[in-house]
Amino acid sequence: MRFFLRPATRDDAPAIMAIYAHHVLTGTGTFELEAPDMGEIEARMDKIAQRQCPWLVAYDGQNQVVGYAYAGAFRERPAYDHTVEDSIYVAPEAVGYGIGRALLVELMAQCSKAGFSQMLAVIGDSANHASIGLHRSLGFSDVGILRDVGQKFGRLLDVVILQKSL
Repeated sequence: MRFFLRPATRDDAPAIMAIYAHHVLTGTGTFELEAPDMGEIEARMDKIAQRQCPWLVAYDGQNQVVGYAYAGAFRERPAYDHTVEDSIYVAPEAVGYGIGRALLVELMAQCSKAGFSQMLAVIGDSANHASIGLHRSLGFSDVGILRDVGQKFGRLLDVVILQKSL
């Protein structure tokens, strides 16, 4: 699959909402239990933009969004302003084509250029081997595992934290 990257726009919100809804409803990479509506997706996009953090989309040859990634605040307190947390989601039909890797590489580059010094990956479910492996392959180091802190689909789930100096 050929794909390209660009900054996300408000026009991408419906595709972003659909991709994320799939992950909310079927996976444990996010601990949200209900998929957010369009208003909430747009509000999240606005919040990222206000913080001057990147939000990227991957799109295919038909200009269909097949994945997205953004960097957001790790914590809201000013002491953490140099640190961002990444989020990456790929449409189910586009998994396995290197989209997540390309998004994360570009996200790291843009965050570094913007002056952020640390990126954290806070990954839902210690069985999320694809996301954990992606981050490790790009130089993220294991920081720790929070055991049984989330609950979804009737299971207690871990959170895996990885960190990369930008």
